[in-house]
Amino acid sequence: MAKETLKQGKLYLIPTTLGEIPPLEVLPISIKRAIEEINHYVVENEKTARHFIKKISPRKSQPSLHLFTLNKFTEASELPSFLAPCKEGHDIGILSEAGCPGIADPGAAVVKIAHEKNIQVVPLVGPSSIVLALMASGLNGQNFAFNGYLPIDSSDRRKEIKKLERKSREENQSQIFIETPYRNNKLLEDLQKTLAGNTKICVACDLTLPTEYIKTKNASMWKNEKIDLHKRPAIFIIHA
Repeated sequence: MAKETLKQGKLYLIPTTLGEIPPLEVLPISIKRAIEEINHYVVENEKTARHFIKKISPRKSQPSLHLFTLNKFTEASELPSFLAPCKEGHDIGILSEAGCPGIADPGAAVVKIAHEKNIQVVPLVGPSSIVLALMASGLNGQNFAFNGYLPIDSSDRRKEIKKLERKSREENQSQIFIETPYRNNKLLEDLQKTLAGNTKICVACDLTLPTEYIKTKNASMWKNEKIDLHKRPAIFIIHA
């Protein structure tokens, strides 16, 4: 009798919350089902990943979890080994620190390898701060670009802001970007000073949380808005 072929596991992309909030207020029940079934995970931070898993499934055995850490210190050569459990028939979950794996998130590198190894990738529904901000901005959701972080140097940042404004005007394209939370106030100040007065700026922070704040105004009007964005996860969108 021929030996039965072991069924290959799948790679599940499991969204997390965007901050401290009861998970099932913003995550569908499919996330809970996946967490309860999966014991192998690729995570950015083991401590926060275990905390999230425990909040979703309090009865799940923590010692049964096998976690692979993927962050800026992880060597690229290590990544293929993270998917070894799939070849052994185990499903694997990728957890982001916040939001959706693979979107402004290092998990994309593992997903790429999964496709190369013909491992089925299963994206699950959950909150993306980028998408939520664009939805609520009133700006062009038909044509947009996510640009990640802008340069840290003030001169370079202003040049990049003008470049993105010009591209937005020429292509009717919403330009989305983020900043390290402790530099948010400085970025908003630079946007006000650099952009044309009638260019729209949307600021969306603490999305899905009780302190959620979303406003879109002309650059010239933001100087009248009193908001402290310090250490608050935020998305910025401009449209000329």
